[in-house]
Amino acid sequence: MSTFNGLPAHVLLVHVIVVLVPLTAGLLILCALWPAARSRLIWPTAVLAVLVTALTPVTVKAGEWFQRQLGNPPVVDEHARLGHQMLYFVAPLLVSAVLLVFVHLRRGRGKSLGRAAVAVIALLVIASGAAAGWQTYRVGDSGAHAVWNGVLNH
Repeated sequence: MSTFNGLPAHVLLVHVIVVLVPLTAGLLILCALWPAARSRLIWPTAVLAVLVTALTPVTVKAGEWFQRQLGNPPVVDEHARLGHQMLYFVAPLLVSAVLLVFVHLRRGRGKSLGRAAVAVIALLVIASGAAAGWQTYRVGDSGAHAVWNGVLNH
């Protein structure tokens, strides 16, 4: 998909990623730290983790198409480089979701993991959530600079 309703698909998909990655990261952290939230939110949060993991390469491919349409302006290079790294930041969100689903299912069966194991998983979730949020910011910021300081001024 290169365009949607006449607009470059990348421009639309980016907004989905910018909203859903931090939302997913925040919900995963909440589920890791608060068992009551985990029992209510883990399944929709896991679906969000799958969705952002699937949409990230689609967004990158749409961005590559858009960059070619713009004539490969050098001002977009940093944004493209950071965007290509994004899957390495959302995949750990998916792994975090799987780990939390595992914790949730074990607890539901009366076979809770030890506190130390749950604490390690929580630390992994927090680290992956923070990293994904930071990378989302970096990619978005570089894209905004490319648009406002580069492409629109040429």
